[in-house]
Amino acid sequence: MKIPRLILGNSNRRFSGVTSTMLQTLPEVHALMPLVVLGTHHLPEKTPTITFRELIKLNDQPRIFHARRNDEMIQALAARKLGANLKIVFTSTAQRHHSGFTRWLMNRMDGIITTCSAAESYLKNKADVVIPHGIDLQRYSPPPSKQQAWKSLGFPGEFGIGIFGRVRPQKGVDLLIAAAIPLLKKDPAPTIVIVGETTPKFRDYQKQLQARIDEAGLGKRIIFHGKRPGPELPALFQGMSLVAALSRNEGFGLTVLEAMACHCAVLASHAGAWQDIITEGQHGFTVPCDNLEATRGALSKLLTSDLAVMGRCGRKHVEESYTIQREAGALVDFYQKVLDR
Repeated sequence: MKIPRLILGNSNRRFSGVTSTMLQTLPEVHALMPLVVLGTHHLPEKTPTITFRELIKLNDQPRIFHARRNDEMIQALAARKLGANLKIVFTSTAQRHHSGFTRWLMNRMDGIITTCSAAESYLKNKADVVIPHGIDLQRYSPPPSKQQAWKSLGFPGEFGIGIFGRVRPQKGVDLLIAAAIPLLKKDPAPTIVIVGETTPKFRDYQKQLQARIDEAGLGKRIIFHGKRPGPELPALFQGMSLVAALSRNEGFGLTVLEAMACHCAVLASHAGAWQDIITEGQHGFTVPCDNLEATRGALSKLLTSDLAVMGRCGRKHVEESYTIQREAGALVDFYQKVLDR
C-alpha cells in the first residue's frame, strides 16, 4: 500500500472529546488529503490505518503527523528518531498551563495549532495558527417546529432548557440548578433536562443535587435524563429552546455549536471557545465561570428574551464560521504549509 502524506494519531483506547473532534473531521480531511491513522480505536469501517512498525519505515519523503495528545507526540518523535521522515504538528486545546514535559515535547514540533484565543493564552509561545472546531450541520440541524420537537420528547412544561455532558462539578450542573430554582418557582413554562452520564465517583454529587431539587418541589421540572446514545442527541438538542454550558474548565466545547446549529439560544461560561463564538445578546449570553449571581441574572434575562430569534441567529453564525468543512480545509492548508517549508 502506498502510504499517504498525512498520518493522524489515535492513541487513546477510551473515547474522549479529542477522539470525537478527530473523528468528525476525518472524512472531510480525507476527501482533501489522503490519510492513514496510527491506532484503530473507534474508527469507522474501512478507515486506512498504519502500524508503528510501518511508520518508522517511511523515509522516502516528508509526511505530516498530526498529534493531539502527549503520547502521540512521543510516538511521532520516536518514529522520527528511528528513521521516519516526519513533520509533526500538535493541537493544543488545554486551558491551563502545560507541564514542563509537555512544553518540552511541544518545542520539538514543526507546527502548533490551537482552537481558540483562550487556549492560545496559555501557550508560552504563540501558536502558528488558530483553527476552531466545526460541526456537522447535516447531523445538527433545526427542526421544522421547535414546539413540536419539544413535545415529541415527552417532557412537561412549555419549552426546554438543556445541559449536556457528564454530571460532575466541572460541567457546572450545580450552577444551573442553583440559578434556576428561584426562577422556575415563578415561571411554570421551562423544564430543565440534564443529559449525560453520572459515573460512580459523582453519584453522591447527583444525589445532593436531586435532594435540593426535591426540596424546592421541582422534581418534575428539573430532570436527570442520564446518558443517551449518540444517535438520540440531535433530537434532544432540537427539542431545546435554550442550552446552558456552564463548565468551570473546558478545552473547546462543541456543545454550544451543536445547540446553535439546532436553533437554540445559549448561556455559556467564560470557558472553552465560548466567548469567541457567542455575540452577547445576539446568540445568548456568557458569564464568568462559577459565578452564581451572574448566571442567574443572565438566565433570568434569557427567559424574557425571544429565544427563537437568538436560535436563528446562532444557526446562521455556525453556517458561516464553524462547519467541519471549514475546519478540514484550514487543517489541510496548514499541513501543506508545513510540508512546503
